[in-house]
Amino acid sequence: MARPPSPTFAEYVPVVAAAVTAGTRRAYGSYWNRVVKHWGTRRLDEPTPSEVEQLAEYVKTHVVARRNARGGRSAAEHLIAALRCLYKRAVADGFIAASDNPALKVAKPRRLPSTRRAVADARLAEINEVAGSTGDDPALDTLLLRLHTETACRRGGALALRPADLDPEQCLILLREKGDSMRWQPVSPTLMRYLQRHAEERGATETGPLLRYRNGQPLTYRRYDHLWVRIGEHLPWVYVQQISTHWLRHTTLTWVERNFGYAIARAYAGHSEGGGDAGTTATYVRATLQEIAAALSALTNEPHPLS
Repeated sequence: MARPPSPTFAEYVPVVAAAVTAGTRRAYGSYWNRVVKHWGTRRLDEPTPSEVEQLAEYVKTHVVARRNARGGRSAAEHLIAALRCLYKRAVADGFIAASDNPALKVAKPRRLPSTRRAVADARLAEINEVAGSTGDDPALDTLLLRLHTETACRRGGALALRPADLDPEQCLILLREKGDSMRWQPVSPTLMRYLQRHAEERGATETGPLLRYRNGQPLTYRRYDHLWVRIGEHLPWVYVQQISTHWLRHTTLTWVERNFGYAIARAYAGHSEGGGDAGTTATYVRATLQEIAAALSALTNEPHPLS
């Protein structure tokens, strides 16, 4: 059976973007735009694996320089992942054969270990102090930090939270996160009261986003960006280390693992018990800088500022 003519990248990228989840669009959208910029008029069946490698190298060398950049490796990895997503759809739609997928014939750069670790208690207190005493909405910012610290949820899980997802009687909230995963997460009675009060005071509808600005508009990812920029202006170490909301997830899961074991930490993180998630929790519960500094102090018999 003859295959239909392959569309151009400019024609097909919008089709795929409309079919995937919002999270996938957010992750791959900028890379698909680059593909369209470079290959917009080319058909899907034209690029070779060598050309995919060349484009990945171009993206790697032209990545926007940031202080936490790692030589563009992440950009190259995401470019290849974005193309694999695109071509997976093209195979499903019958435009190319699976054996002709050029993105699968190119290896992703090896991912380097994350620099994120748990934040020390004293440092976490500093973060909360700044969030609660600066900015245009300290109540919102402190609620955000408490929600992430208590539940170790991702930003997407917090933004997707609705009043309908609260179970005040059992102090549970329903978190809906990446990969369409859903789980009931225990929270403290205090956090439950704060969430209920916030929803009531800011006019959140039962099935609409719970977290809102003072004007009633739903929160977006930009609030997190502004929050950490502001905290970094007051706490230089936050700016230097590029601390973000995801560091709170590392902090909570590390504490849970140290005190209640790996199995509890895995469940707390929302990682599945089988498949590829089985060892994912380990990336969140690595030794902290404070623990490493304590070992150094014991080795050298000299006190260290972090130990």
